[in-house]
Amino acid sequence: MKSLVFAFFTCFAVTAAFAYDPLKVPEAALAAPLDFTVQDASRERALPIRVYLPAASKAAPVVLFSHGLGGSRENNPYLGKHWSARGYAVIFVQHPGSDESVWKGQGPARIPMAMKQAASVQNFILRAADIPAVLDQLTRWNAEEAHALCGRLDLTRVGMSGHSFGAVTTQAVSGQTMPIGRSLTDPRIKAAVMMSPSVPAAGNAERAFGSVTLPWLLMTGTRDVARIGSMTLGGELDSRLGVYPALPPGDKYELVLHDAEHGAFGERSLPGEGRQQNPNHHRVILALSTAFWDAFLKGDAEAKTWLNDKGARSVLEKDDRWQRK
Repeated sequence: MKSLVFAFFTCFAVTAAFAYDPLKVPEAALAAPLDFTVQDASRERALPIRVYLPAASKAAPVVLFSHGLGGSRENNPYLGKHWSARGYAVIFVQHPGSDESVWKGQGPARIPMAMKQAASVQNFILRAADIPAVLDQLTRWNAEEAHALCGRLDLTRVGMSGHSFGAVTTQAVSGQTMPIGRSLTDPRIKAAVMMSPSVPAAGNAERAFGSVTLPWLLMTGTRDVARIGSMTLGGELDSRLGVYPALPPGDKYELVLHDAEHGAFGERSLPGEGRQQNPNHHRVILALSTAFWDAFLKGDAEAKTWLNDKGARSVLEKDDRWQRK
């Protein structure tokens, strides 16, 4: 524990030495998040969303987040709070069919199989279509004078992010080539952050990722495997690490957190994970993702220099890995 505390304050001291600091947030208090439901009439599908707005009332760049299997719009509030404090409108999308409804009300013995079945191609396709549906509705609400989101969203600057199944969703809508004969990419997305990404179960990684033109930031850990009990839900470590080598050069980044498990990207450890979470992991996730958004959604040259030079490494512990191309 002493070593973690020492590392935390050492990283803080080094980060503070840079003029640009992605962990610094204004003192202005943020309002409570807002909950809405997007009605996608064409698919008869209702999509709950949670919105974290920045303190300033002017239009803000938008970051969408897609939860992992069995999650909800309530997941990962640490991301919503920090990114919104840094000037982003953060939209957490809930995906029916692969959300918390999969496990709620199920007996413990039935949950692993229910989760496995929910990680289906059908739900993947539904998730990928949820993102443009949400962006379409946000565009309408942004122009609707009586709506709470009116004028608050800069939809010319949209980032996409997600964890696990949400990372796979993010890959699909931000440049991955799909083997189904059509593109799922939404051209409104300008940059993407994937937490616990995966190569496709079928096909070639180079074909899937070799044509990605958008800036991508990949995040994983050396123990990042999704399990429930004895069942692996996909995404073995070699799959997590197989995405980055297949990407072409040009604003592509990869973070591998030492000893980070699958739950490191959420608020708590997941069932079956035995290690105490390292408090510096969230700090690294927030710092690197914020600098990435600042660089590629706000066009902040200092943020990009921080990412590409010694700034990013200043928040890492010695066994964490960081690379770019």
